[in-house]
Amino acid sequence: MVTTNYQLKFMLDIKLIRENPEKFDAAMQARGADFKAVELLKLDEEKRRKIFEMQELQARRNKLAQEIALVKKSGGDASVLLSESKEVNAKLASAETSSELDELLATIPNIPDASVPQGRDENDNLEITKFGEPRKFPFTPKAHDEIGEKLGMLDFTQSALMSGARFSTLSGKLAQLERALSNFMLDVALENGYTEVSPPNIVKSDAMRFSGQLPKFAEEAFSTADGYWLIPTSEVSLVNLVAKKILAEAELPLRFTAHTACFRREAGSAGKDTRGMIRQHQFKKVELVSITTAEASNVEHERMTNISCEILRRLELPFRKILLCTGDMGFCSQKTYDVEVWLPSQNKYREISSCSNCGDFQARRGSIKYKTKDGKTHFAHTLNGSALAVGRTLIAILENYQNEDGSVSVPTALQKYFPTKIIAAF
Repeated sequence: MVTTNYQLKFMLDIKLIRENPEKFDAAMQARGADFKAVELLKLDEEKRRKIFEMQELQARRNKLAQEIALVKKSGGDASVLLSESKEVNAKLASAETSSELDELLATIPNIPDASVPQGRDENDNLEITKFGEPRKFPFTPKAHDEIGEKLGMLDFTQSALMSGARFSTLSGKLAQLERALSNFMLDVALENGYTEVSPPNIVKSDAMRFSGQLPKFAEEAFSTADGYWLIPTSEVSLVNLVAKKILAEAELPLRFTAHTACFRREAGSAGKDTRGMIRQHQFKKVELVSITTAEASNVEHERMTNISCEILRRLELPFRKILLCTGDMGFCSQKTYDVEVWLPSQNKYREISSCSNCGDFQARRGSIKYKTKDGKTHFAHTLNGSALAVGRTLIAILENYQNEDGSVSVPTALQKYFPTKIIAAF
């Protein structure tokens, strides 16, 4: 069968839809998506018909080449055959190399794992575990933005002047605390067998497509005038380290970690978290990415999520681990745990990490494969998680470790990275 590069890069396995149309429809319904197997299979039939026609044309072209060569060798007139050959070549040149099916497959979300609870939104997510008790303050706790501004180390006014809304600037001890947090998180990742990477922060469109960011999230990402993209997460760069590769099974799992700036338009968040640092266009994050086998990916998912939880345990920040329902998962994910940290000013838990098992969804887009000892080739499984969102961790420390006089205590786990135990105003 003739296949195009486009198919190889973006195909959600069409065989799954052919063989399990009812399962596919149920999965899409659970995710709140409108895709129907019957419509996709009609397009699949049309595409296969076109492929058959192309194969027939290619076979006829090859046959004509042989006939033309024989006629010329014998000194005969090959003009009729040459004319037909031109027509066949013209049809091949104008034949579509992609189809409506390819376009649709690129926008279909991943199939949820059987262990994912059914549900429509965050209200149907399942709490798995909880760590720590929220602190009882003898005073009314302030929000992080008020704490930071009164310390004179968190600026929104000048940041908005130079960059617009949803930007901030840290200075002095808060800038140092941010750096300390990043180093601490990276060290925990290294303790757990991750390889530190300093990857590109600007990538080509293919890299965004391979990781599942395009076409779905084009409006959420920042792009340059010449067609490059600022990464919304270093997951994009780390997954692409193995794009178009066939790995040996013995190499797996591969585990990468990176501390980078991330850039998001937050196009769908109008009116949400407009104050403070919770939802910004630019933020820093320590990312975890694993490349593994299908058999090992579920265990790897639990392992990865526990690293994010361990960071919060060491920082002694109250948090809970949530299993997302089908309607609240990200586009690429087949199963996701969110880790939510307690914010006293909001009197609730807020997301600080999201750890997802993407199965072979990204691997199919990026042609990430591995070969077993018996020589068989399979698509790898990819996983990603935040360990953690640095800005949100800083927010949680400011709010949970604040003192009545406006100063902020530094968690014990950070004190070897940081020059003082108390952050006070200049």
